[in-house]
Amino acid sequence: MEKVAVERLMARMTLAEKIGQLNLLPAGEGLVTGTAQPTTLSQRLDAGQVGAIFGTKSLATARAMQDRALAGSRLRIPLFFAEDVIHGHRTVFPLNLALACSWDMALIEDTAAFAAAEAAAEGLHQVYAPMIDVSRDPRWGRVAEGPGEDPLLASRIAAAATRGFQGTDPAAPGRVAACLKHFVAYGAPQSGRDYDNASLAWEDLLETYLPPFAAGIEAGAASVMAAFNAVNKLPMHANAPLVEGWLRGGRGFDGLVVSDYTGVRELVAHGLGPAAVAVARALHAGIDMDMVGEDYLRELPALAQGGLDAPEAGLSLSARRIRALVNRACRRVLTFKARLGLLDDPFRGMDLRPPARAAGRKLARSAAARSAVLLKNEGLLPLAPGSRVALVGPFAADRANMLGTWAVSGRAEDVVPLHEAMAALTGQAPTVAWGANVVDEPWLEARLNCHGVTVTRDPRDETELLAEAVAMALAADVVIAAVGEAKEHAGESSSVLAPDLPAPQRRLIAALAGTGKPLAVVVFAGRPLAIGEIATRADALLYAWHGGVAGPEGVADLIFGAAEPSGRLAVTLPAHPGEVPLHHAGDPTGRPYPGRFAKFLTGWLDLPDDAPRFPFGFGLGYAPVAYGPPRLSQDAARAAETVALRIAIRNTGTRATTETVQLYASDPVARVTRPGRKLIDFAQVALASGESREVHFRIAAGQFRYPLAPSLGAAEWVRDPGLVRLHVGPNSRDTQMVELTWLD
Repeated sequence: MEKVAVERLMARMTLAEKIGQLNLLPAGEGLVTGTAQPTTLSQRLDAGQVGAIFGTKSLATARAMQDRALAGSRLRIPLFFAEDVIHGHRTVFPLNLALACSWDMALIEDTAAFAAAEAAAEGLHQVYAPMIDVSRDPRWGRVAEGPGEDPLLASRIAAAATRGFQGTDPAAPGRVAACLKHFVAYGAPQSGRDYDNASLAWEDLLETYLPPFAAGIEAGAASVMAAFNAVNKLPMHANAPLVEGWLRGGRGFDGLVVSDYTGVRELVAHGLGPAAVAVARALHAGIDMDMVGEDYLRELPALAQGGLDAPEAGLSLSARRIRALVNRACRRVLTFKARLGLLDDPFRGMDLRPPARAAGRKLARSAAARSAVLLKNEGLLPLAPGSRVALVGPFAADRANMLGTWAVSGRAEDVVPLHEAMAALTGQAPTVAWGANVVDEPWLEARLNCHGVTVTRDPRDETELLAEAVAMALAADVVIAAVGEAKEHAGESSSVLAPDLPAPQRRLIAALAGTGKPLAVVVFAGRPLAIGEIATRADALLYAWHGGVAGPEGVADLIFGAAEPSGRLAVTLPAHPGEVPLHHAGDPTGRPYPGRFAKFLTGWLDLPDDAPRFPFGFGLGYAPVAYGPPRLSQDAARAAETVALRIAIRNTGTRATTETVQLYASDPVARVTRPGRKLIDFAQVALASGESREVHFRIAAGQFRYPLAPSLGAAEWVRDPGLVRLHVGPNSRDTQMVELTWLD
């Protein structure tokens, strides 16, 4: 029926009406759209020149725009409405990177489902999420929005979030269409500079950056957003081999592909030609909708009449071919609307009630606790409720930064700050040092002012602030330092050269450690920071990220033992900011690093070999877990067989805990160099005090396939017989190994 309805519309539409459907504009009655054009959004709606709107902030606004669009469309073709719902909508959950540290797919699905219900109740049909860009460079600010450094974990997150947003039908009440972004390798920019290009081996693209998109598509994602960057010299908004080739031809994706903000226009700056050529290349590559720039609207009428002959750009398209491409894109837009039920009911979902806020807050609090990662604990945590606590630092009473980057519908007043959360939980307010409220060094603070920095600098001299903090520490039983980075430090256009805590905060922690009082450091951040120096000074270290609307409450639950730490790092934390990029799955070299510096061995002359590092997958609980030896059902197998790996784990502590058992593989003899540790499976296991469980993994030969790719189109996936090594344990470093031989 969808296809019939779409084809009936297509048969009746004029070329101008079809081009109008490809125009994706931001909301705002007074907005002037397009460069140097006086036409307002309302006039575009009246002329039937808009296919969709993003950024509406209320149900009333969406309804009014839909009314106007229907009145302006000869065939009464409705709009769809979209928004950036990155880690929650009105209820803001922890950053995506934080949620990834939960390793809990049910939790991620639940948070996406709640965000979908809130978004749908405001008239939204599509969300620009999940963001599934694998990133291994913490200098890149948008690492905060993504799933971390590992393609398997990212793939499971992509599928879980897609299920959460869409359910079994994106047109169902309380559901929205997911939009996988940013396609592709946006998380691999040179030097961590946002928007920069990626030059990758095709093998890396196929094995690291594309799998999360394959998983999202398999889960039914209805749309995809193209990335700003170029991949191997070809910008993604003109990358037909990846969009029309791999995405549609290779993976069978039949949904909608939208540009990013002015992404079509930016092809000109990429050097792909003037506006008309950029438009033709984007349309030919499979970009169905043009966001904000209105270049499709401006250039396609003439191209559809005269065609394009641009030998300097290697592109020649007849007018007939251009019209066919317009039809293809318009058909995809209309099919998307039909799948959302909008062709049958343009106001679908606009009578929904939002979900109960209390339920969302409860979920957000649980998510914050499950996303935080306990990195060190020398018997300090959890604290006894009666402890005299000195709570020191710039985030002790902060609200706005807890929401993190890209929380477009969140409200800071909904956040219960850490000092209030601790008082509510224990009935005893901590002593709060409002001093030491130093977030940035002055030069960085000045640069960030253009973003509207949300942490206020204390006007007093740093010496006075540190003296106040030390005095409070000396009068307390235990000190909690709430440090980190402002939310503007992470996110889009927020790359940094040195992912580290600001120097004033490092001096604060050194001063507090110097008191000799037990010191717990809580880090609120949007990216993985190098905290090796901090780890040596703290007795307990909790990486809490920007935890969302209930982030501080989740932290308070962990500090006082109302919740059990279960987070595990989805990224590697370096010892020093100069170590980045860094990740767990690096390829071995001819002169491998043995853990100490030696001549002709890789390493850093100016970084101690024993500097604290926290590997991918690492995290502690309040109860230790003992691992027995791993056992295989057989140590040799044929490719058609499945091998079982079993390992017994036991909670040897007095508290319940959740353990994430991780399985890695390495291939010591292959046709090309393979990763030293490649995550191939994981399992979360809840253990009561003293409880033992046996964890089972199924090993199949297909898990050891890898690509040989002289080019994207010539990629061959192969698997070699012979020895493989399986590494199982609580993180990517601390594992036990067994060997398995594939006989064919």
